[in-house]
Amino acid sequence: MAIKLNPEAVRYAHELIRDGKVLHDEGHWREHNPDADAENSYLDKHDYAEYGRWHLGVDSSAGEDTKGRYKFPVGDFKKLHRDGLIAAKERAAQQGYHDIEKAADELLQLVDKHQKK
Repeated sequence: MAIKLNPEAVRYAHELIRDGKVLHDEGHWREHNPDADAENSYLDKHDYAEYGRWHLGVDSSAGEDTKGRYKFPVGDFKKLHRDGLIAAKERAAQQGYHDIEKAADELLQLVDKHQKK
């Protein structure tokens, strides 16, 4: 796979953090990660570029207008999730995507810094 960091998702995450659209949830990302129905519902109203903003990774080997193109989700299409960033960071580290791991870590630090204010 040709998975690379999605710079648009990083920019969008910064916007969400700045605007306070972050859930500092406890628990596991699998409990908050949108399921296929939620993804399809979002795509009924938005294009794939908007869908992609919620994913830190892009697989250039997948078709442009497919959900499979986007990897490492970090939000629920309304808010960025702290546990989504943790999950993305851990999975990226395990799979050797160091640019995605680093971006998730930096975003996580930014979320934590904003929470302390």
